[in-house]
Amino acid sequence: MWKGKTIVLGVTGGIACFKAAALCSKLAQTGAEVRVIMTESATKFVAPLTFQTLSRHDVIVDTFDEKDASVVSHIDLADRADLVVVAPATANMIAKMAHGLADDMLSTTLLATTAPILVAPAMNVHMYAHPAVQANMQTLRERGVQFVEPGEGQLACGYVGKGRLAEPEELMVAIGRQLQPRPQPLSGRHVLVTAGGTIERIDPVRYITNDSSGKMGFAIAEAAREMGARVTLVKAKTTATPPGGVDIVEVSSAQEMLDAVQSRFADVDVVIKAAAVADYRPAEIADRKIKKKDNTLTLTLVKNPDIVQWLGEHKKHQFIVQFAAETNDAEQYALDKVRRKKSDLLVLNDVTVPGAGFGTDTNVVRLYDAAGLVRELPLMDKREVARELLELVAGRINDRKRDTPEDSGRDR
Repeated sequence: MWKGKTIVLGVTGGIACFKAAALCSKLAQTGAEVRVIMTESATKFVAPLTFQTLSRHDVIVDTFDEKDASVVSHIDLADRADLVVVAPATANMIAKMAHGLADDMLSTTLLATTAPILVAPAMNVHMYAHPAVQANMQTLRERGVQFVEPGEGQLACGYVGKGRLAEPEELMVAIGRQLQPRPQPLSGRHVLVTAGGTIERIDPVRYITNDSSGKMGFAIAEAAREMGARVTLVKAKTTATPPGGVDIVEVSSAQEMLDAVQSRFADVDVVIKAAAVADYRPAEIADRKIKKKDNTLTLTLVKNPDIVQWLGEHKKHQFIVQFAAETNDAEQYALDKVRRKKSDLLVLNDVTVPGAGFGTDTNVVRLYDAAGLVRELPLMDKREVARELLELVAGRINDRKRDTPEDSGRDR
């Protein structure tokens, strides 16, 4: 199915090299021309002969091992590639890519190519979580490099956690998305997404917030970008890494988030309010740390502005999607909110359901409009939830456009 495509597979030095061999085999079976570049460290785990046999091409390790005098190997491969896949990608190779180092055949080819790059990290759980590694990955995301997140489980080093190379089947799906891009139904649209949990200050060292990680909002922003939209991401407190390729607006409180949304509202086509906004804030913020004195402390709270309510009251052409996290009587509250606040869709998230709620990589949601239940999604990755939601949004926007005659308002 990928006959005529050239895929450069970069293999770096990690125990997960054996999975790269399986990936190479699957790629070759699709009809693609697979050209493998191994780092010297990778050859300590799997012999180049393995990849040579699977790909039916010479494996390149040494930058200076030029077999064809008519071309410069790393430039030739860089130019011919329809896609470059680095799997497994070590922390070292990710750092080289982020900082533009070129001291071996793979890093040199990566600098020279203009093809899309897909990176599948694999390393120890603490290495993957290290701020330097995460910063390097974010730098690459901002340059358009795509990542296939590692899985969680038993690692070769004995730890249990996030760091396992994605399975070959998952990598094939990600590669397919790069080689056969999905439709872009949001092309030309401006989508604004809110994410994270707002912070309401009590004093300079204390505040009221919630458990929102921002993962769902970030997944939506990333999916909207992939579907062709221009994306503005208004983010409050988060624990996840935001996607690249979007305009990020940093806010803290509910009022700041409202101001950010209001100032951009006229220019957007879709607003997806995935942020967890505090319903109340302290009536007064102490300018100094409140000292411990009595056995009790009373805080007076006042209601925060309702961002979704404002959006519903002021929308014209905009399509509004709100999220609702509930713990009981979920459907009743969902229907009340979507009707009362005049949003176009509501995503109900029952945080008592296993696999749903704050901080997880998965979600279980139900989608409602004013007429009732629209769609129920089973447990799935938040990125897939985001894609399903946005495809529904895009469909409804297009239906709305078709229902509005082009000559509306003329000759009257």
